[in-house]
Amino acid sequence: MKILIIQQKMIGDVLTTSILFEALKTEHPNAKLHYVVNKNTLAVVENNPFIDRFLIVTPEIESSKSAFLAFLKSIKKEKYDAVIDVYSKFSSNLMTKFSGAKVKISKYKWYTSYYYTHTFKEAKAPKTNAGLAIENRLQLLKPICDRIPEILRPKIYLTSEEIERSKDFLTNSNIDLEKPLYIISVLGSGIAKTYPLAQMAKVIDAIVDETNAQILFNYIPNQIDEAQTIYNFCKAETKNNIYFDVFGKSLRDFLAITYHCTALIGNEGGAVNMAKALDIATFTIFSPWIQKEAWSMFEDGNKHVSVHLRDFQPQLIEGKATKALKAEQKPLYEMFSPDYFKDQLQKFLNKNIASIS
Repeated sequence: MKILIIQQKMIGDVLTTSILFEALKTEHPNAKLHYVVNKNTLAVVENNPFIDRFLIVTPEIESSKSAFLAFLKSIKKEKYDAVIDVYSKFSSNLMTKFSGAKVKISKYKWYTSYYYTHTFKEAKAPKTNAGLAIENRLQLLKPICDRIPEILRPKIYLTSEEIERSKDFLTNSNIDLEKPLYIISVLGSGIAKTYPLAQMAKVIDAIVDETNAQILFNYIPNQIDEAQTIYNFCKAETKNNIYFDVFGKSLRDFLAITYHCTALIGNEGGAVNMAKALDIATFTIFSPWIQKEAWSMFEDGNKHVSVHLRDFQPQLIEGKATKALKAEQKPLYEMFSPDYFKDQLQKFLNKNIASIS
């Protein structure tokens, strides 16, 4: 059997969807499993032993009709038996159609359901602490798997060389790996998913006040001004513990650095999902408009904890559509003071410091 799975983006989605490959290989060990992903997301699934081949969507393919058509024709030549379209957008609709597969699976959308032989409506409430992002993906296996696990955890596969190289990089940067080291996801993927900068600085101050830990910032080059602003908002004593210029030059570098950290703390997004896939503790701050149930994966109140404005001021959130909440995200975020979750953060820090003692 030859199976194509499509999940072009985002990084967190590509990583989470990779659980399907492990489930499929368990039941169909001889199946050939291919994965369509965007080029910039490849790093999180690189070296995954359950994936036989990647079909990479490059920026050229996304921007050129002729290049995209050539890509579709290459899919047609593969003669797939089944396609699981997790992405479920126009581009993946076309990939599914060109595949010629007899079994075509995706989430239910009334306006695209005719593309598929099997569609599934996404659940609204999770049954396990894996969260909806995991559970809704696993149900897509039903047409081709008899034994579907209740829970599967995404995993990132680093090489021993990557781990050792990042260890050397950190120690050469005067990081003491025998002491607490927190990597802070200081910025989200966009302004609508970014905790207010001054309030994030207060969170970092609280972390250093409680632990005297070493602090790394996770940001990408085009976010350096915002990251610098957060640094400037921090107290002088906190700045002494921040290694602002110590960060990964690539996504694989970031993953290898995170591997050595005590925990990742900050904005909900791909970085949190990657830390969980590396079995690193996480404390996540959700944007008011994001559905916590979908992405609060594997939370146990100890190793993985998250906070949302709805946890403290439910009347500000409940009954409002996502579109309305997104439009109000700025004032809602401003209301979400670090004082609301200072006790949860303190408890989290103390538990995870104890775990490395």
